[in-house]
Amino acid sequence: MKAVYTERHRSHDPQFFLVRGVVRRTTEQPERADRLLKGLAAGSHDLVEPTVFGQGPRARIHSPEYLRFLAEGWEEWSALGDAGPEMIANIHPVRQAATYPTSIVGKLGWHTADTGCPIGPGTWAGACAATDVAVTAAQLVMDGEDASYALCRPPGHHAYHDMAGGFCFLNNSAIAAAHLRLRHERVAILDVDVHHGNGTQGIFYSRADVLTVSIHADPKNYYPFVWGYTHERGEGAGLGANLNIPLPIGAGDDAYLLALDSARKTIAAFAPGALVVALGLDASEHDPLKGLSITTDGFSRIGAAIARMGLPTVFVQEGGYLSDVLGDNLTAVLGGFQGAR
Repeated sequence: MKAVYTERHRSHDPQFFLVRGVVRRTTEQPERADRLLKGLAAGSHDLVEPTVFGQGPRARIHSPEYLRFLAEGWEEWSALGDAGPEMIANIHPVRQAATYPTSIVGKLGWHTADTGCPIGPGTWAGACAATDVAVTAAQLVMDGEDASYALCRPPGHHAYHDMAGGFCFLNNSAIAAAHLRLRHERVAILDVDVHHGNGTQGIFYSRADVLTVSIHADPKNYYPFVWGYTHERGEGAGLGANLNIPLPIGAGDDAYLLALDSARKTIAAFAPGALVVALGLDASEHDPLKGLSITTDGFSRIGAAIARMGLPTVFVQEGGYLSDVLGDNLTAVLGGFQGAR
């Protein structure tokens, strides 16, 4: 399987992470990519440099105001003179009868859903590089590859049409799906991250051409807390094109594979032309953010189950944080997929 990767992700090196009122170093560190690269090497995957696609694929998903904010915000923030080393909002307007702000402090609150997405001087460059990685992987499949893998960093599935959140700025999985839509009438996104793919759900919630399915830890007790419930099924034209399968905190391999079988049936009924897998490896039993308890063998079985869906597949890296088995789990899921193909 070809794997798309660029060193340009290193320009994004966030520091701030607020956990239950305690400030810590974020778990979304550049070292994640190094460990994932070891997993790719163990699986003998061919590394491919991404094509630079420019703003077009991003603009299919994100608003002009939001893209302008991300591109220009750091300069505006720095011009304040007394601002901190990262852009972190102190307001989050609920947008009830609200007016789009002109101040960078106001824009920052408007365009961020939480404090888990600090913006630094290299964030825009890193996020743009991640979208190029995702679109290149999608293009490989459109050009005839059976499957491809996009090592995206920063991740993207918590990013909405015009809001960052949860380590995510540009929604790589959604952008890959929109690119695949240039070829296919319908595309499905299967999110296997431990966290609900709330941004992806929000982007496609009213659309009938992209099915969004998310298997995740129960949001009653886990981020993002207010999205990811079973009654969220889409709206308007998209009613029925969204499926959430929350699992109890700590659920393991067998429970996960049962949920994946339910997801498979929904995806088969939708009959998409291609599949995007929002690949979170943070469902691991060893992940520092602890939500589910998937073993390395479990990831291999997950990969095999996805392969049996029989669809051209683009794996887009989402979560998966610093643990000794992070690379092993990537090797396992891609190896399980290839072994069952």
